Amino acid sequence: MGKVVTFGEIMLRLSPPGFKRFSQANSFDVVYGGGESNVAVSLANYGLDTEFVTRLPQNDLGECALMEMRKRNVGTQYIERGGERLGIYFLETGAVSRGSKVVYDRAHSSMSTIEKGMVDWEAVFKGAEWFHWTGITPAISQGAADACLEAIQMANKLGVTVSTDLNYRKKLWKYGKSPMDVMPELVAGCDIILGNEEDAEKHFGLHPEGVDVTHGGSVDGKAYLSVLKQLMEMFPRAKKVITTLRGSISASHNTWSGVLYDGKTLYEAPEYNITHIVDRVGGGDSFMGGLIYGLMQYQGDDQKALNFAVAASCLKHTIKGDANLVTVEEVEKLMSGDASGRVSR
Repeated sequence: MGKVVTFGEIMLRLSPPGFKRFSQANSFDVVYGGGESNVAVSLANYGLDTEFVTRLPQNDLGECALMEMRKRNVGTQYIERGGERLGIYFLETGAVSRGSKVVYDRAHSSMSTIEKGMVDWEAVFKGAEWFHWTGITPAISQGAADACLEAIQMANKLGVTVSTDLNYRKKLWKYGKSPMDVMPELVAGCDIILGNEEDAEKHFGLHPEGVDVTHGGSVDGKAYLSVLKQLMEMFPRAKKVITTLRGSISASHNTWSGVLYDGKTLYEAPEYNITHIVDRVGGGDSFMGGLIYGLMQYQGDDQKALNFAVAASCLKHTIKGDANLVTVEEVEKLMSGDASGRVSR
């Protein structure tokens, strides 16, 4: 399989230990992560050749983020250096009926000051088979949106498959443009689109047609078909549109599944009952990493690719931190129906 390239911001994550509130914290646990870097880590963990492109400050925190990627066997040779600082986000982990909370501190980050022309995308995509970005990147700044569009256009020119996770983030769109101003042109160049009903509504004004998508703790996958069809009609280049299905019984207990539509068939994955969530941050990224691997590895078998993505992201909920640190063997074991969690000796 060819190289997979991802493009976005990696940040410093600071969290009070355990399930403490911010007001209780005397120290913070440190993790480095971000949507596209998390996808790259997943794929490198599955044995794929990966390259993560971003902009990092030329200081110790930038070096720490760089070392984190290298430690996970992610390629870093096209990372740009410059700018003022590494973006930070603070995470308060919720439990039971108290939801998690995120506070961003990423204004004027190095990635937000990236500009079109800084990255040699033709060189980056040499030997690449796949390019992935998320809706977080164009939400950061006009420069990041311009660089993302530049990358998509080069990938299209070179015949590289392009995927996106729409990832709507209300708190990030602060530079004078709305998602509807920016996202349609970017998504028009994508072959694979991942997003839920909120992403479709906030980015493109699309809504499910005459149905309630949630039923208590479970989510009806068929209820999303109208949104998936509308996305495919709006973006005719897209070959597959996908959504994750999260039923939230509490902050600690979710159901988890997904559906994939290829223009003809709606594929539905098994539903997992995740009863004791360790860390749900990065769940969507782990799904996307699993989906990219599945579509590349199990070519022609969309059901198996979808099942791999859902199983991989189910396992991510048991792992602390942003990234999914599981193996192909562990994912395929869960796919086979073995959810026992027995000790491997």
